[in-house]
Amino acid sequence: MIKDWLTNAKYMVVFTGAGMSTESGLPDFRSANTGLWQQKDPSQVASVKALNTNVEEFIEFYRKRVLGVKEFEPHNGHRILAEWENDGRLQSIITQNVDGFHQLAGNRNVAELHGTLQKVHCQSCGTSYSSEEFLGESYHCECSGLLRPSVVLFGEMLPEEPFEIAFNEAIRADLFIVLGSSLSVTPANQFPLIAKENGSKLVIVNQEATPFDSYADLVINNRQIGDVLSEWHRFWTD
Repeated sequence: MIKDWLTNAKYMVVFTGAGMSTESGLPDFRSANTGLWQQKDPSQVASVKALNTNVEEFIEFYRKRVLGVKEFEPHNGHRILAEWENDGRLQSIITQNVDGFHQLAGNRNVAELHGTLQKVHCQSCGTSYSSEEFLGESYHCECSGLLRPSVVLFGEMLPEEPFEIAFNEAIRADLFIVLGSSLSVTPANQFPLIAKENGSKLVIVNQEATPFDSYADLVINNRQIGDVLSEWHRFWTD
């Protein structure tokens, strides 16, 4: 079944969430015991309000997050997706993650719904820099404006361009694969349904059940994403 879908797909789109990143060792945000938001109040350290009124703690929090991302790297699952795109089997990735691991692994067509920790930009003039600026404790632009991570903060509007790209990709997909998302965050969780409503096969791979499993053509729980992708990759290499 899945072998036929993969080998016959004309337009495959992958949607990734926190589970894709945690397999690289990164902590997630919402898990009951270890999630970052169990340790920090996001409204106090990761919001527009914090950026404007609590700058020191905002910078400290995000510098640690940038450092955290630098301590890890893409896992085998990321590299397999990059190979699929390079071979023309995978058309695009839609991701809720901000680690930038898909691009580091080699993917090019990536819609980052919530931004990236791999870049920072000036809050005043918008000039973009590598996040290495944060690691070097350089927090101001040449124009003297404050540098901030290029992620969506609490209290900010979601970026239009990646959502428009994701919407169009979901419509075009004939095979839409969810990897490591609880599908609990709106509006991002609507893309699998949009794909399904437009005739796509829907596959959901996640450690736990999601609210949209009943819409899926195939659900895989309690397995590592890297293992599943390695198994599927052998359909083309064996």
